[in-house]
Amino acid sequence: MCVASPVLAQTDVTAPAASDATASEPASASAAAPSGLWERSNLLGDMGGLRPWLGNYGVTFNLQETSEYLNNLSGGTKRGGAYDGLTQFGIVVDTEKAVGLPGGTFNVSGLQIHGTNLSTRNLQTLQSASGIEADSTTRLWELWYQQSLLAGKVDVKVGQQSLDQEFMVSQFATPFINATFGWPVLPSIDLPAGGPAYPLSSLGLRVRVKPSDAWTVLAGVFDGNPAGSDVGDPQLQNHHGTNFNLRNGALFIGEVQYALNPPPASGSGAAASGLPGTYKLGFWYNTQRFADPRYDVNGLSLADPASGGVAASHRGDYSFYAVADQTVWQRGGDSPQSVGVFARVMAAPGDRNLVDLGVNAGVTLKAPFKGRDNDVAGLAVGYAKIGSRAQGLASDTAALTTPGYPSRSAETVVEATYQYQVAPWWQVQADVQYVFRPAGGVPDALNPAQRVGNEAVVGVRTNIVF
Repeated sequence: MCVASPVLAQTDVTAPAASDATASEPASASAAAPSGLWERSNLLGDMGGLRPWLGNYGVTFNLQETSEYLNNLSGGTKRGGAYDGLTQFGIVVDTEKAVGLPGGTFNVSGLQIHGTNLSTRNLQTLQSASGIEADSTTRLWELWYQQSLLAGKVDVKVGQQSLDQEFMVSQFATPFINATFGWPVLPSIDLPAGGPAYPLSSLGLRVRVKPSDAWTVLAGVFDGNPAGSDVGDPQLQNHHGTNFNLRNGALFIGEVQYALNPPPASGSGAAASGLPGTYKLGFWYNTQRFADPRYDVNGLSLADPASGGVAASHRGDYSFYAVADQTVWQRGGDSPQSVGVFARVMAAPGDRNLVDLGVNAGVTLKAPFKGRDNDVAGLAVGYAKIGSRAQGLASDTAALTTPGYPSRSAETVVEATYQYQVAPWWQVQADVQYVFRPAGGVPDALNPAQRVGNEAVVGVRTNIVF
């Protein structure tokens, strides 16, 4: 299995669809890999010699299953629990080994999504309780070819891509289950169909330039709506991930990354110069038209009975964001124990977006107990501010049609989690979340004069790498 960036940015385990993973390990590394059930990196080991045989031809096969049960103990629209699960599978091909083309990587991956979404059924939150919640289906996820150039200083990727694998990623946010710590709440709410991120993806082109060990620049252009339609449930519109189209405007995205005290290259013999960190600045711009959350085409409030109900529209939408990951403490010697902190802030205009400010922050402790070198404990907070015009619409509704209709402000979620590494291929995770003012104070459907109550969610997740 090739080690890579997190698949959904909620599980920092081996990924089936790695953006910069090698297609296979060298034969010597494969031969030296542990073969015992509780020491090897995947449950099925070398699959009776199939994995190393495929590796000789540059082919790596990946399969993992994530299952979880989450239960809403208080608040929300309904109490109770839900199971949801995700099977991820993929093939990565090193084209030099496979066909003699140096520097090339071909990737195809798919998803089998099953179970029920607690957030949709019981919570009505903007920041979904789980990063794997999605409509049940089997779908293509990513399908791309990447070519490395100039001795690895530049690489170009073209094809169907999921942006949450490379853009806006926070390393220390990956252990958390809530979706906002993966693909953040602001783009998932504001972009058409939630943007090209799990479980959807878009056709596009991404260029990465790495002028030095410290600096990386990412830039890309993608289809503006991965659903292929602005009508109906986006996941149903693109039910199996095969809507390959370039008809929905364009999404431009760029990101600059700076690595502080990056770890020395393997085998260099150099010592680390200080505590490592990564800092990112980025933006995105979507060329489609976006509806005004408050006013109609005549300038009347959409809550006004005299309004025709057709929202005014704005050309284009955009956001700026910053991400920081920093190790703040590391025990000396051979100890893996360390403390990392992260923060992620992004903003968008309030005249065309439901969420105009999103903030994540948190802290993780690796190896919290002696003998538990690969366990991770974490505490994080996610904040989603309702845009000014969406807040105004709630006020208009209270004044014009529904006295006592709740005002809207912001939704805040606090999450505490613990990842227990049973074996290199098996992880079990306990999780607790508390949501203040779900959806910023959305009214209860059964009583519009009352907000949906604050929610306490507990759950357990298990992940097995096959």
